[in-house]
Amino acid sequence: MARKPSKGLDFEDVRRLASALPGVEERTSYGRPSFHAGKKMFVCAGRQDDHVVVRIGLDEREMLMEADADTYFITDHYRGWPYVLVRLATIREDALAGLLARSWREIAPARLVKAAQAG
Repeated sequence: MARKPSKGLDFEDVRRLASALPGVEERTSYGRPSFHAGKKMFVCAGRQDDHVVVRIGLDEREMLMEADADTYFITDHYRGWPYVLVRLATIREDALAGLLARSWREIAPARLVKAAQAG
């Protein structure tokens, strides 16, 4: 998957990638579109249109921010929570797809993960 030239990605790209994962439902969280597997959210639109909020382990978050601070960041609000903010203008589509898939695997019900691995 290639990144779109010049403008980067947008929320429609996030919607397409998240919706492609098994058992995902689009809902609203805090007045913004979000994607859930079972009862848990794994990605939602940020307060600004230029980023999304992705659920991810704290250790991976630190590694991502250290490796690419232009793309991955947090605000004080997220400091103690397992989320990372992702700038859509700078992330490659394949990197976002991988991040969403890892996030989905962490929160999806076991039956969905097993079904995805089987097929």
